[in-house]
This record gives sequence, structure tokens and C-alpha cells, in this order.
Amino acid sequence: MNRRVLVVDDEKGIREALQQVLEYEKIEVQACASGAEALVRYAEFRPHLVFLDVKMQGMDGLETLRKLRELDPRAQVVMISGHGTIQTAVEATQLGAYDFLEKPLDTDRILLTLRNALQHLDLTSENVRLKAEVHAQYEIVGSSRGVKQVIERIEKVAPTAARVLITGENGTGKELVARAIHTLSPRARGPFVEVNCAAIPTELIESELFGHMKGSFTGAFADRAGKFELADGGTLFLDEIGDMSLSAQAKVLRALEEGVISRVGSGKTLEVDVRVVAATNKDLQAEIAAGRFREDLLYRLNVVPIDVPPLRARRGDVPQLVEHFVAQLGRTGGLAAKRFDPEAVKRLAAYDWPGNIRELRNAIERLLILASGNVVSVDDVERVAGVGAGVAAGAGDGGGVAGRGTTAADVAGAPWMRAATFEEFKQVAERTYILAKLKENDWNVSETARTLEMPRSNLYKKIERYGLAREA
Repeated sequence: MNRRVLVVDDEKGIREALQQVLEYEKIEVQACASGAEALVRYAEFRPHLVFLDVKMQGMDGLETLRKLRELDPRAQVVMISGHGTIQTAVEATQLGAYDFLEKPLDTDRILLTLRNALQHLDLTSENVRLKAEVHAQYEIVGSSRGVKQVIERIEKVAPTAARVLITGENGTGKELVARAIHTLSPRARGPFVEVNCAAIPTELIESELFGHMKGSFTGAFADRAGKFELADGGTLFLDEIGDMSLSAQAKVLRALEEGVISRVGSGKTLEVDVRVVAATNKDLQAEIAAGRFREDLLYRLNVVPIDVPPLRARRGDVPQLVEHFVAQLGRTGGLAAKRFDPEAVKRLAAYDWPGNIRELRNAIERLLILASGNVVSVDDVERVAGVGAGVAAGAGDGGGVAGRGTTAADVAGAPWMRAATFEEFKQVAERTYILAKLKENDWNVSETARTLEMPRSNLYKKIERYGLAREA
């Protein structure tokens, strides 16, 4: 990238000397003799760095610096002066100057300051870019009525201290809602700590949430802070709260009521300042009736409810989501962008997406990798993503398994028979098999993992990977 520097000094000799040094370093330089001219040149030239004299006729350097920072709050300015004082340097720094150099100027000092200033500029730009990427990654995309209602609720509740309970099917974007609440809240500068209550074994959930002391149980080799402590001053997101054990629920209730916690194996209490946002895909009233969830905890959590609609209830958002995921996967996944044929987008929008947004994103990633050509067609959607004209009706089952009464035509129409490669066939078959086993065990993940002789953590990863979700 070609670097640009603006030199502002009413002494011709200083301007020419600085210009010579900078141009030798392959820097594009423009020079001017007054503050008024500098403001005009800055707007036109857009330099990466400005060398600005303090003492000039007319508008002096400090006034010019003030106006430059008004024009561009991120302007990088190095002040130079032959009559520098500590007071002048402090005032320049308070106005946003990057550094202060005294005359006579030393070439080595000029070049060191130049390199440091440009490096600082690069780091600042990279920070802005990364923040933009993070924002894009967790952006809530869509313009349907359901999405607008969710965004309106977020904007109203985020600035408050109220607890929020987010409900919705798996893959609908409950985490995005929680992050948006945190980002728009006064706690945005504090930590956002997430806990997936369903992914942590029952015997470890209390230690995970509240921490433990060394020796409090087998494997506790050192003191450890829990998620409540780590989220102090910020937001704690309790995902899948409906899967939390009753004993852990009791301690969470106490933390919410009293603002104090105690580590496992410790008699001491710790004060914590945490905003709790919870989420679940379960009917908590039914869980209460079954004795698996505390009613008093629900009342503590459900101050402001937000229900996130499933993708099949907001089909009009699919074109925007496709465009969003293509751009996102190009940035973060290194995938080449492809254009989606309008008919292909219509076919995607017509599908029920039992795995919701997560399943759609996986399908878009698969299409970008496996679809031939630069345009994704309807055939690609049917062949690669397994989304066909007749697939939507049976999408929740992930396809049937050939068995008693199954015809050759049924087998030929099964999702795995549309796989373009053997690897894709294995993935489709594995997804179908795992989904069938989960249904056999009424979506009890622990029992399914035991039946499959598979570690529960591996099963959770596969459920996440394939966007599997329990039918409503």
C-alpha cells in the first residue's frame, strides 16, 4: 500500500528536508506552509500521517491539530517545534497528537517515529476490521415481521438490567440474540461468557458455573473460578437452561436472588455482578409439571421473554441469509463466492429447514465447496444440499431407511443416493442414522450416546455439525 504523508511548516527549508527524507523511504509526500491550506489538502490527499509545525503565522499548529481531529477523529499527527515546552507537548497530546518532535530534526528520530506511527495505524485499522468481522459473524439477518419483532424487543430490553429468557428451536439463533443484548447494554465492555448447560455432565455443572477449590473432588487439582466469576461485570449466557440439574438450579436461584456464589468445596461466599440471559428449546412449563425445572427459577429468569421464530416461519428471509452466508464464508472460510440462481434460492426458501439457520448455513457452505461452476443451480441444491422438490415433506426425518416394504424406487429417491461423492454419501448416511437413533431414544442424548457406544461430547458435535433438531 502506498503511504501518504502531509508536511505542514511555514519554513521552506524544513518542508524540503522532510520531503526529501520521506520520499527516499518511498513515501508519497505533499507539503504546505499554513494551517488553513493543510485543512484543504488533508481533505483531498487523505494522508496516513501529518507532520505539523506548532509555531506558524495565522492559524498555529495546535489550532490546526484541533480542526484536523474534528475533520477526522482518527487523524495521525506528529507535532514539530523549535520552541517546544512541556506545556505545549501536553496540550498537543491532549488534543490527540501521536508524538512531539523538537527541532533541529534528527533523521533517525523522524524515521523511527514514522515507522511507529504507521504501525500504530495498521494495528488500529486491523482492530476495526476484526470488530467489523465479529459484528458480521453475529449479525441478525432478515427483514420479516418475526425478525423485526425480535430486534425491537432486543433494543428495548438491552439498555436495562432485566433478565431475559430466549426461547426457540435449535439453530434459530438464540445465541445471536443474547450477544446483541450484551452488545447494546451498558455492560458491553465487560465479558460475555457462554455456558451450554446441555453439553456439561450433570456432576460437573456446579463446578463449571460456580468454580471449585483444590481437592474438593477427584480431579480438582487447583482452585478454579467458575463462569459466574468470569462474567463479573458482564453478561452470563446460560444456553439450554432446561437441561440443568435441579441442584444446580437451586444455586443459580440463590446467585440471582442474593448476588453471591460459593465455589464447590468452599464455605466462603463471593459477590458477583452478573446479568443473566438464558435460553432454551424446551417448554419449561411442561418441565415444571414433570418436576424437572424449578418454577421459582423460571420466574426469576423470565422477566422479559423473547421467542425466536423458526426459519420455516420466515421463509422471506432466506434470500438475505444466503447472501449473508456467501459473504461470511468468503471472509472467514476462504471459499470463493458463487452466485445463486434465483430458482435455486426459491428451492432453498421452500424447504422446511428442521435445523433452522444452522442447517441452512451448512448447506450454503456445502454448495460453495461442491457445486460445479460459478453459479449454484437448482440441480446443485437438489444434488449437493439434498433439498429437492419432494424432500421438504420428509425433511424432519432426514430421509427414510430401506426396510420391510421399501421399494427400489424408494431407495433410489433416498437422500444419500443423490450424493455426488462417497464422502458426501457417508455424511448423509451418518446424519440419517444418528437422527433415527435420537428419535428412538426420545432425544435423550446420554442414552443415545450409550446405545451408539460413542462419547457424549462426540455426539453433541455431530448434532451440531449436521444441524439436527428435535421436531416441535
